[in-house]
Amino acid sequence: MIMEEIDSKKKSALPGKLLPILLTLIAIILDQITKCLVVNYIPRSDVPPFYGQDAENAVIPIIGDLVRLIHVRNNAVAFSIGSGLPTNWRTVLFSFMPLIFVVAVFIIYFRNSDFTKLQRWSICGILGGGLGNLIDRFFRPAGVVDFIDCYFPIYFKSKRWPTFNVADSFVVVCGALFVITFIMQIVSDAKKSKNKDKE
Repeated sequence: MIMEEIDSKKKSALPGKLLPILLTLIAIILDQITKCLVVNYIPRSDVPPFYGQDAENAVIPIIGDLVRLIHVRNNAVAFSIGSGLPTNWRTVLFSFMPLIFVVAVFIIYFRNSDFTKLQRWSICGILGGGLGNLIDRFFRPAGVVDFIDCYFPIYFKSKRWPTFNVADSFVVVCGALFVITFIMQIVSDAKKSKNKDKE
């Protein structure tokens, strides 16, 4: 009887775990579509012909100088950390290790039943962004396609934030959301334990 109850609970929880996977797919699709458009229609700004006749088409203003579209490639991680490493090291550190991490997160995601709905959607958004960039690392030899360029004068000494893409946006936004919900859960559990102690 106990085993049957456990199996029925697992079966009833499965749809709730599968639905957020839609966000993973949406993140990958949006990321790859935007990257394909950038590759096909915007000249790279870090190699010719940016310095030649197509220079004026290499930077496309969206909101004046605040938000622009450019086409650059990143062979490292965020903020170009690790760009000086040998190619073999970069392949292992920035491609295969993240892939192992993503697989591990998927396993934890399906085995764990303690995540809230919002946390599950957040995790799936992070996974979608991570997989979007991993596709570039495995199938785009020139590097991950970055194209969103923002004016951000507070960022260290530079006036522009490091160029990013849709996948990065999903990782950052969903990651922040997951951390917020996790902190809220800790605070809520602490309040409940205090109330129990008072009783």
